[in-house]
Amino acid sequence: MTTIRPAPGDPERLARGTAAAAALVAAAVASGGLPGAVLATGWGAEGEPLVRAFGRTAVTGPAAPVTADTVYDLASLTKVTATLPAVLGLAGTGALGLDDPVRRHLPGFAGAGKDAVTVRHLLTHTAGLPPHRPLHELPGGPADRLAAALAEPLVTAPGTAVAYSDLGFVALGEVVRAVAGAPLDRAVRELVLDPLGLADTRYRPPADWRGRTAATEPRPDGSVPVGTVHDENAVALGGVCGHAGLFGTAGDLARYLQRGWLAADSPILSPDVRAEALRCQTEGLGGRRGLGWTLRGDRWDHMARHWPSDGAGHTGFTGTSVALAPSGGPWAVLLTNGVHLGRDASAVVALRRAVCDALTDPDPGPRTPPGARPA
Repeated sequence: MTTIRPAPGDPERLARGTAAAAALVAAAVASGGLPGAVLATGWGAEGEPLVRAFGRTAVTGPAAPVTADTVYDLASLTKVTATLPAVLGLAGTGALGLDDPVRRHLPGFAGAGKDAVTVRHLLTHTAGLPPHRPLHELPGGPADRLAAALAEPLVTAPGTAVAYSDLGFVALGEVVRAVAGAPLDRAVRELVLDPLGLADTRYRPPADWRGRTAATEPRPDGSVPVGTVHDENAVALGGVCGHAGLFGTAGDLARYLQRGWLAADSPILSPDVRAEALRCQTEGLGGRRGLGWTLRGDRWDHMARHWPSDGAGHTGFTGTSVALAPSGGPWAVLLTNGVHLGRDASAVVALRRAVCDALTDPDPGPRTPPGARPA
């Protein structure tokens, strides 16, 4: 278990809340519900995170103890850690506008009604695209599958309803590539990762990271993927996508939240851009979304009852999540490889909420782990 000194703000309350949250994560790992996990917490932009690490990187195949430096497949945290800040950074320089038609940058984004789809629609999941298509089942190579993703027909009119869509962020990744004039992984590195000093976050991690990388879901042939992206569509698109594909550590995600979103002098995003991203853009549309972020009250909100009302967060299918409070309150990073034991996410879903609840409960005392029966 790794411990780093607490952050300011309300250090005693943070320490109590972190201890209560860490006990829940430890219990989930000890029960066999998760192979391992890393929890990082803090308060506002200042101070070092509190970090706790539990369990092992796998239960099937080669395994090592989880540490603060364990690398996880971030899954859909890619959307808010790579694609979102890259888009916002380009918007901040005037290279693109949030209300630009997507087709201005991607002529292949074609089909009935798609002339009206804007970059903002994609960021808020209101473009009218379906949530998912099995691109990995299509014939051809990555270029063919990408063309099919960009040509996907709309299922609702743009700007009329919130419908979380991987396909929208696939398109956004291509917008970044087109506007930046560089492959997406390089654009993300130059716009986001390098300015923030995130040395342990990248697409397609190198082979020498595998010894500290958590395994994901075993394949039908019994092999256990380590360091290769879990998402089938990301694999089919070459491993570098707007919706998934990023790998990273809890420490890097903590730095991303603190320096990228909570610090007054963020090196990647202006205060105005951050405020716009964290403002609800979708009132009355069946969800509460900022630009990229899930906000309090959305159906996918995992931040629990005591989390500040201005909270924002996101989750990833592999068992990852982040949450923050832009007003300078708590933030949390929880990384697990829950899919290593199968795709039933109920344990991780319950744990995310319990962790956020424990961190922000005015009196965080001992509590029953999610799924356990009270004594």
